[in-house]
Amino acid sequence: MKRTIIKIDEELCNGCGLCVEGCHEGALQMIDGKARMISDLYCDGLGACIPECPVGAISLEEREAEPYDEIKVMERIAPKGEATVIAHLNHLIDHDQTTFVEQGIQYIQDHKLPFDLSKLKNNTKHMHAKEQKTMNGGGCPGSKMMHFGETPSPASDTATGTGSVASELRQWPVQLHLVNPQAPYFQHADVLLAADCVAFAMGDFHSKHLKGKGLAIACPKLDQGKERYIEKLTAMINDARINTLSVMVMEVPCCTGLLQMAKMAAKKATRKVPVKAITVSLNGEVINEEWM
Repeated sequence: MKRTIIKIDEELCNGCGLCVEGCHEGALQMIDGKARMISDLYCDGLGACIPECPVGAISLEEREAEPYDEIKVMERIAPKGEATVIAHLNHLIDHDQTTFVEQGIQYIQDHKLPFDLSKLKNNTKHMHAKEQKTMNGGGCPGSKMMHFGETPSPASDTATGTGSVASELRQWPVQLHLVNPQAPYFQHADVLLAADCVAFAMGDFHSKHLKGKGLAIACPKLDQGKERYIEKLTAMINDARINTLSVMVMEVPCCTGLLQMAKMAAKKATRKVPVKAITVSLNGEVINEEWM
């Protein structure tokens, strides 16, 4: 995927090693007297190392790189102790990287590491990927990653409209610009990519089409940054290793662009997944359904 990552000018690098000390994620090492990136996985692209360089040898560039992996970073830096981990997480907090902060905190809790999370900025010690509280730190609360899990649907009479029908939504956020393609709920999952209007047209969208799936929604006509959509879908296929991708669109011509983006992502990906195209009429009926 294409993302922002650091670039080192080895001709300018004087081998002082200050950038290595400033990189809490452990992406940099001194090799043969020069600072070098050892893995794209460890570089968050936020540039904490840049002000540490006295000769201006480090800059940011946008290029094809492996997605940043917070869990790999935590595995690498946790043995260095509490001070390093807290500095790393505070660095992420400063740049509103809420999802990665939550993943880091989850790692600490899962591994029962004796780190004092009250030292995190903005009282983020209570941030947790499965909590459904308003975020106390920076960033938009509406984009905070949440995994709701599976919930049984109560009895209902959809024909008469009596009773209540449970939502089958398992996660937040759902807008494709906001979702993290490597979120836990996309890992090895069946994913539904739906045009924005589909859920409003279909009365049985939740019970018949969304149940048990990870969800992303988008409008191929009005949304900006469609290239980013293709990158995210490709990352779901390659990195989250999704099982299937179902694409639901309305029968109007402009909606077919969403299916085209899914096809482009599937073609670009290094692994193959089945892609299903589902077309919905304006009155909410499925008029075509086929595997591509």
